[in-house]
Amino acid sequence: MTYEMTIAGLKRKLPICPVTDTLYIAGFICFGDQEITVACARELLKLVPAEDYDYMLTAEAKSIPIIHEMARQSGAQKYFIARKGPKAYMPDPIFVEDESITTAGKQRLYLGRDDADLIRGKRILLVDDVISTGGSLKAMEGLVALAGGTVTGKVAVLAEGDAAKRTDIQFLAPLPLFNPDGSVMG
Repeated sequence: MTYEMTIAGLKRKLPICPVTDTLYIAGFICFGDQEITVACARELLKLVPAEDYDYMLTAEAKSIPIIHEMARQSGAQKYFIARKGPKAYMPDPIFVEDESITTAGKQRLYLGRDDADLIRGKRILLVDDVISTGGSLKAMEGLVALAGGTVTGKVAVLAEGDAAKRTDIQFLAPLPLFNPDGSVMG
């Protein structure tokens, strides 16, 4: 089963995938799709003026190509990725807990102290591929606050389900939730 939609002016068929026995989602994956990555980055940059933020931050992993392309298109020299685990190269990492619809259970998001120090006192734009329950977004907000920065904007390619009703995020298109038979939940 697939769900066809237009994202950043491009038609894509998204696979419909089970999350629970009664809840299915359409999987938006930009890995390997350079055309959609470039188009989404271009359109996301139009949503928030560059003078509204100092740095961009995303959570590992599916939105990494998008934030990278946003940085390339905007000329940003630095952006941050909250990692799902501490890495040997991260000095004195800070972390917050995250709960996401696509990840079973709780996970942590980490930033090295060096990146956290750069965020301190800065305005941060949060970038995500799909916002659904808002768990990853909330975790990124917590990480920015822990580092001493201020979130000044939140953008996503897609807002899934009730996330499309939120007024604190900007997104390119809404994405419905699905029943097991592939029909849109209503």
